[in-house]
Amino acid sequence: MTDLRFRTLGRGLEDHFGAPTYRVALDAGSTCPNRDGEKGFGGCVYCDVEGSGTGALRTGSDLEEQLKLGLGRVSRRQQHDGGAHGVIAYFQSYSNTYVEAARLREVLEIVKPHLGSPVVAVSVATRPDTLPEECLDVLEELTEHVEVWLELGLEAACDEVLTKIGRLHTVDEFREATERAAERGIGVVGHAILGLPGDGREGARRTADVLAECGVWGVKVHHLMVLRRTILEGWWRQGDVELLEPERYVDWLADFVERLHPEQVLHRVTGESPPEKLLAPLWDVSKNAVRAMLTRTLEERDTRQGSRCGAATNPFFTTGARA
Repeated sequence: MTDLRFRTLGRGLEDHFGAPTYRVALDAGSTCPNRDGEKGFGGCVYCDVEGSGTGALRTGSDLEEQLKLGLGRVSRRQQHDGGAHGVIAYFQSYSNTYVEAARLREVLEIVKPHLGSPVVAVSVATRPDTLPEECLDVLEELTEHVEVWLELGLEAACDEVLTKIGRLHTVDEFREATERAAERGIGVVGHAILGLPGDGREGARRTADVLAECGVWGVKVHHLMVLRRTILEGWWRQGDVELLEPERYVDWLADFVERLHPEQVLHRVTGESPPEKLLAPLWDVSKNAVRAMLTRTLEERDTRQGSRCGAATNPFFTTGARA
């Protein structure tokens, strides 16, 4: 446990890989079953047309070029700072295992020449209900050469809320997906959003409980944000969405962190969006300020990550999987 009373990513990555480590976000041109009509149309209510990603492919930058440009940016930064570095190739946009296994293998081939140096890990964002065994086979093969992570959105541990926000998968599907990945030695980073319509403070606590019980080694959490060109924008303009202010968010976040497994790593404790996309809430606090507020709240409560964890074990930490 760090002096911040919760396990943070930056220091953990440097300790784990032996050098500063940075993400390079990639857009492989994937889609989602709740956008293409397989399950629905329009996507999750909070998700914009870039699928929570860069949208780079639609701007004309193919995958190989995206990777080359990203590696170049990191290299120049490190040359300025002086020192070795590692890179996480992060397939961010949409659901990257919602494809034939051959397509996933083709996408991953772009990264293979860079494995080991500088790419020390490959992270693949997807949904828990679009994770066929054939794609898990491809990812498991890749673990022989580099660490592989799956970024899976739970968002809320309530099927009614998941239906309302257009996720269109279930909590049980998330549980099953994380267990299947952990059995393959693939680390899962679970995503959560606090303040979703109909979820509330008890929902934040419930979501942390589920993440603690599942085969999840990492957690990303942030507050609900209203972005342009989303279904949520319409709800917000009609006055049907209540958003969290920083103080209330941090109070709920402290509840959330207390209920996580003490060994899980917090990759993110707040969110941000480009100003041209973000409509609300417009916080006048930085990410570092939110972290400091969280630390202060936990100190005042005399608690820390895992203080209220009810999970006796976490499948990821008992299967020998690593991150």
